[in-house]
Amino acid sequence: MKMRVAVLLAVFAVFCAADAQTCALDGLMNSLTKSVASAVLQKVTLSCIFVTARGSLVDCPAGYKPTSCSCGNACGSWDIRNDQTCHCQCANQDWTAARCCKIALK
Repeated sequence: MKMRVAVLLAVFAVFCAADAQTCALDGLMNSLTKSVASAVLQKVTLSCIFVTARGSLVDCPAGYKPTSCSCGNACGSWDIRNDQTCHCQCANQDWTAARCCKIALK
């Protein structure tokens, strides 16, 4: 069923691209796109947790990705390493924290 909808949308897109000024399918395309997007968004959820560790590094648990970091000692310089680890760049960090999130299906 999903493949049929995708093919139908592709056919509409090609048809409208060939005659963009008189294409009456633009409204239908917009409605179908919004409908599909709405259906997908109803099935997903964003789950976030807060993780802390001593020192200048903290890893997010498996399945989670860091979205932001926080550092002790008023350090505002940080980066995300290997798409998994928050790293505070200042010397002698007492703690590092990470906001870790994942997208999940309901």
